[in-house]
Amino acid sequence: MIIDRQENTTVITQENVSLGKFIDRLDESYPKYKNDHLILNLLSLSKLTANDLMEFLELSRDHRKAGKSFVIVTDTVNYNDVHEELVVTPTLKEAYDVIEMEDIERDLDF
Repeated sequence: MIIDRQENTTVITQENVSLGKFIDRLDESYPKYKNDHLILNLLSLSKLTANDLMEFLELSRDHRKAGKSFVIVTDTVNYNDVHEELVVTPTLKEAYDVIEMEDIERDLDF
């Protein structure tokens, strides 16, 4: 995993390991980043499916309940197939945009 932390947002980039190993490492290191907005950069995984993203559903729910954004970045899935509770974007720029919009919504108590 490659970690890039800026202010209150942490981008965790998947390296050349399997999705399973990435999830294990993420679970181990999660306490360090639980108070940040999280972006999971999975652009290096070319055979990712919407079903694979379900592995992140519980973590995403818990993280969002704590008032923080959780965004997955991948350009290989059909977004219509992604579970409605998961936030998925095709680029890092859009992930940052989502976090900014969600911050505004939280500030306005939406």
